[in-house]
Amino acid sequence: MNKKYIVSLTESERKQLKEIVAKGKAAAYMIKHAHILLKVDAKQVNWSDEKIAETFGCHTNTVRNVRQRFVEHGLETALERNKRNKVGRGKALDGKAEAHLLALGCSQPPQGQARWTLRLLADKMVELEYVESLSYETVRRSLKKMS
Repeated sequence: MNKKYIVSLTESERKQLKEIVAKGKAAAYMIKHAHILLKVDAKQVNWSDEKIAETFGCHTNTVRNVRQRFVEHGLETALERNKRNKVGRGKALDGKAEAHLLALGCSQPPQGQARWTLRLLADKMVELEYVESLSYETVRRSLKKMS
């Protein structure tokens, strides 16, 4: 298999990795990543990803990811866990919209209804254009938080 990311460790990097492995005081994942980097070094041992994964009890994707992070970002990043990108979606209801929801919930229900349901509140919030879209579950959480 052609390897896209070739790891070539310097002497100081190799020494640092061997210290991490020898001391055994770092987090288990960090020691495992140090072992992986020592074994994928093109100047030294250069084991296959499958053999490394089998030896250290991890998936071949872990070996590939550690190799990629080393090449793209350096030693410190390769030793750390992969950080999730926490972009996510913003809050569906800001403070102003929550106030409108509470006021709406306290008002008279629509004609033909005995009381407001979560779905009716969500639909009415969209209809009144306080939000673009709204789940009844978000309405439930907001109302629960406010009471």
